[in-house]
Amino acid sequence: MTIHTPTPEGGRIVEEPMGDALSKRYLAYALSTITNRALPDVRDGFKPVHRRIMYAMHQMRLNPQAAARKCAKVVGEVMGGYHPHGDASIYEALVRLAQDFAQRYPLVDGQGNFGNIDGDSAAAMRYTECKLTPAAVLLLEGIDQNAVDFRPTYDDQDEEPVVLPAGFPNLLANGSSGIAVGMATSIPPHNVGELIDACQLLLERPEATTAELVQIVPGPDFPTGGVSVEGHASILDAYETGRGGVRLRARWETEDLGRGVWRIIVTEMPYQVQKSRLIEGLADLIENKKAPLLGDVRDESAEDIRLILEPKNRTIEPEMLMESLFKLSDLEVRFPINMNVLDASGTPRVMGLKDCLRAFLDHRRVVLNRRSQWRIERVEKRLHLLEGLRIVFLNLDEVIRIVREEEQPKAVLIARFGLTEVQADFILDTRLRQLARLEEMTIEKEFNELSAELAALKALTSSEGKQWKAISKELEAVRKALISPRRTTIGEAVDSSAFVAPEAFIPREAITVILSERGWIRAAKGKVEDPSELKFKEGDSLGFLVPAFTTDKLLIGASDGRIFTIGADKLASGRGHGEPLRLMIDLDEKAEIINVVAHEPNAKLLVASKAGYGFVAPENDLLAQKRGGKQVLNGEMLAMLRIPSNPQGDHVAVIGENIKALIFPLAELPEMGRGKGVKLQNYKQGGLVDVAVFNAEAGPEWADGGGRRRNWPDWKDWLGKRAGAGRQGPRGMRKFR
Repeated sequence: MTIHTPTPEGGRIVEEPMGDALSKRYLAYALSTITNRALPDVRDGFKPVHRRIMYAMHQMRLNPQAAARKCAKVVGEVMGGYHPHGDASIYEALVRLAQDFAQRYPLVDGQGNFGNIDGDSAAAMRYTECKLTPAAVLLLEGIDQNAVDFRPTYDDQDEEPVVLPAGFPNLLANGSSGIAVGMATSIPPHNVGELIDACQLLLERPEATTAELVQIVPGPDFPTGGVSVEGHASILDAYETGRGGVRLRARWETEDLGRGVWRIIVTEMPYQVQKSRLIEGLADLIENKKAPLLGDVRDESAEDIRLILEPKNRTIEPEMLMESLFKLSDLEVRFPINMNVLDASGTPRVMGLKDCLRAFLDHRRVVLNRRSQWRIERVEKRLHLLEGLRIVFLNLDEVIRIVREEEQPKAVLIARFGLTEVQADFILDTRLRQLARLEEMTIEKEFNELSAELAALKALTSSEGKQWKAISKELEAVRKALISPRRTTIGEAVDSSAFVAPEAFIPREAITVILSERGWIRAAKGKVEDPSELKFKEGDSLGFLVPAFTTDKLLIGASDGRIFTIGADKLASGRGHGEPLRLMIDLDEKAEIINVVAHEPNAKLLVASKAGYGFVAPENDLLAQKRGGKQVLNGEMLAMLRIPSNPQGDHVAVIGENIKALIFPLAELPEMGRGKGVKLQNYKQGGLVDVAVFNAEAGPEWADGGGRRRNWPDWKDWLGKRAGAGRQGPRGMRKFR
């Protein structure tokens, strides 16, 4: 890297590789995002914006006993003094701190419209007011007593706290989430009573394991309640490693309406699920017939959640209905756990439950010692002044004489009684009425009390055991102030592998899948008796006609060697022209559809390419989960055939472009999930034209140029080994299908 000397104008030119310049600047940006925006501090659980809001409101004296102030005033104070970002982001953070459905222990007491669980946004900041809650006061307690370090604000005009004193483990109590560059965090909220009990266990036995802590903190406690159905082993692993997740379900009950009629009442929503969107999603399931057991959904919520779910008919079991909806909708969600935080040194780390609680306790010890030292300094200063006053009372007449008669009373007092300059100034500034006999007794009492307090403070700062006992007492007081019943119930673990697939709840109805030459697909009810009566867009015609059921999966083979999977229940109605197949799968523009079959479990397909290669593929291995399908055949696909099961197919017939035919046993083909396959027929020029699988007893058929079917009684004359050249086929033979 070459650095040129500054130009006369004061600038400079730096020459360095573009890659180095970009990497340095992007690294600086990433570091800033991680430490100043996305990850919370393990000690107080805050990101900078939340910490600055709390401190600004403290400076504005917006305690719980004070009158609320306009949020616009608070946002302006935060933006002007501490947080050099937009007002929208600051107000959004403030609103979240006030929402009781977002925060387990709200830190802002909001007055006005602060949004709701339906997803409605808060009113503008000029209409809403706010002040601190008692929980927020506990987090700020001691901040004016040198409990934490301060640093200059962004404009060097003021100071802001590096971290808050944090009277309770706010990181775990209210949780946090954020996305940085290359890392993210997701911490669920917990019950503060359980967290403090876990802290007390660590104070008693620092060697306590995470398994013992999980006996006290069995899982997250979300503000919106719900039922946690994650297994104990999974929760323990998440708390041990700091990574995992928890499945959360809505709380519901069955309401009996008499005469065998019932309905489901949902009373608690999963965390961070918007009720309005959930209702829209359930309505879409009903409209698209993807939830066949659900008849109707409506919202009767007022202050409490009351969501009504009505079954399709009374014969359905409530548990079956809810299991299907848990699988299909946001009535069940999985909240990820990724406890990625900044430790006391500002380094990003993934911590487990024990590490987070230990870091909080270590922070409380630092805060306790700093506050004690701050108090010691002030007590010593006051005792020093009281000692001067005691000397005055012992020599009151002489002091009065010196003050009245001497030109330099301060110097004389210092020389006569051995006072310090501070004591002399304090005596001279003392009002005469404070020298009464009653005041002497008050001063003596204060002196004795402060002396005892000083001795206790020095004993506290010199004994680690006493410090932990003091922290234990503080935590117990906080527990009494914030204790509340657990809202999220820890339910029985649900085995996800035992969940009934959504397809099981789709009514099994016979349909006919219609795919046109131009790729428009639809499903007609029942069987299409006369294909000639089907209507298509102008210039289009029938491509494939496949009998199936609404519960089937369709396997669609394309010429590029891929096989796609579509649920038959997702097809458009047969009344219109359907919808383009390319909207449902990522089919290449140059690729053509080779065949469409309804999937049969444990059945097999013969897949062949134009080059004359092929293999037998189990259908279970061909099902694709993505729109992009599954690459099965390496080469240009010519055929995708179902191997007959009744009677069982046992021979393969192939015909090439040279009109030579060959028949060989099906057993000579390997069974593969994907690949190129083996050679079916040998060609000097050209390739494969058609292939068929048949049963030896029934014999094969072939089609002439006019499409008429013909028997092939002497087919055994064409028997040979796979990869042979074959012999000239019967006169007029062109294809088998």
